[in-house]
Formats: sequence, C-alpha cells, structure tokens
Amino acid sequence: MTISPCISICKTDPKTGFCYGCGRTNDEKKIWKEEKTSNEWKKNNLQEIEKRLNGWQLESFKESYKHKVKNGVSLYKSIKNFENNS
Repeated sequence: MTISPCISICKTDPKTGFCYGCGRTNDEKKIWKEEKTSNEWKKNNLQEIEKRLNGWQLESFKESYKHKVKNGVSLYKSIKNFENNS
C-alpha cells in the first residue's frame, strides 16, 4: 500500500494549481482517495510529484514524506503536536 503524499501543508498555488506541500493537483488528491485507484497509479503519481518540485520544496517534501511513511504522521503534525504539548 502506498501512503498518501499529503504532508499537511494544504495550500494550492493559484498559478500552477499544485499544492505547496505535496505538489498534487486537486484532481489528483481526489483520485488518491478513490477506493479503485491502483497502487501502481499512486507510485507513478509520486514520481510525477517529485518531478514537479525542486530545490528546498523537493527536499522538504522528501523529508516530510519519509517521516510520514516511517511514523504514520506528517512531520508538520508531529511538530505541531509537540509544540501544543510543551
């Protein structure tokens, strides 16, 4: 199972239509949620996302997504939870 690339930074760039956090379009976000969407499609979409992003945005996405896959929660949410519990 491929985990959603959402890293909890959900704002869409009005010029490109891509999410600042995960690099997906709104249509791609909907497709990820559909039960019939194949794991192969999701893996291909992750590759497309990484091609869209560059520089610090790509590095930030990779770090946050890796954290989410490993810990089950986005890096952003982990930091927010830590700050709220301190």
